[in-house]
Amino acid sequence: MNARSALFDLYGDHVRSRGGKARVAALVRLLAPLGIAAPAVRTAVSRMVKQGWLHPVRIDGSPGYELTERADRRLEEAAARIYRTNGRGEWDGRWHVVVPERSAQRAARERLRNGLAYLGYAPVGDGTWIAARPSPELVSLLDAEDLRAERFSARHQGDDAELVRRAWDLDAVGRSYLRWLADARGLLDTLPDQPTDEQAFAVRSRLVHEWRKFLFTDPGLPRELLPAVWPGDDAAAFFDEHAARLQPAAGRFVDACLSGTPKEGDATPRVMGGRRSP
Repeated sequence: MNARSALFDLYGDHVRSRGGKARVAALVRLLAPLGIAAPAVRTAVSRMVKQGWLHPVRIDGSPGYELTERADRRLEEAAARIYRTNGRGEWDGRWHVVVPERSAQRAARERLRNGLAYLGYAPVGDGTWIAARPSPELVSLLDAEDLRAERFSARHQGDDAELVRRAWDLDAVGRSYLRWLADARGLLDTLPDQPTDEQAFAVRSRLVHEWRKFLFTDPGLPRELLPAVWPGDDAAAFFDEHAARLQPAAGRFVDACLSGTPKEGDATPRVMGGRRSP
């Protein structure tokens, strides 16, 4: 886990709901259980400032960093996808089609491709991208590259399942979910029956970090477009159960670090609600 990714996880999963800002010392303390050293944290913070994700603030006289509006929007959308709280409901059978203008700069084209894939779009032809639903972040992605795009919704006059097979490699995504589930069970097995708050935070952070990677590979298709037996279902159920189970203890550790209070309770074992699933 690199420092920059860990900071995105930390701000998205904990700091954003606690005002969106944290002291540098607190960030260092929070990433220490993940094996990330202070110099790496400070270097990653500097990079995120240059990239427009964080900006410096003073917190009770100490140096700290706060999410920018752009970062807050990105993390809000990411959280909705990670915890599936966006209430999308049933699919209306229409595809969102995007045909962006071609940038003259190769780097910009690469950023656009990566950005569209992150938002759940896939190419189906020369310069044409589709997604099952419009992404709230599409406009900001295009604006960041100063590009225009034709955008509209339409029904596919053909087999939607065949279109999905052409656009996405769901077999590969399914195998990734199976590997994630095996690794996640192994990770949970390393946790004591009565973990400290710090231990719960570290394990939950790693669980969320690996799950977050599916934002880049799983387009979030409606259930009716997925195979009848879909490994993502079992993986999501496992993630939901254990992320929720470890959240109270992890939250206590975050609160202690952000407030700068003595960490005596960090090492106090807490009984988690329920036992690990086999």
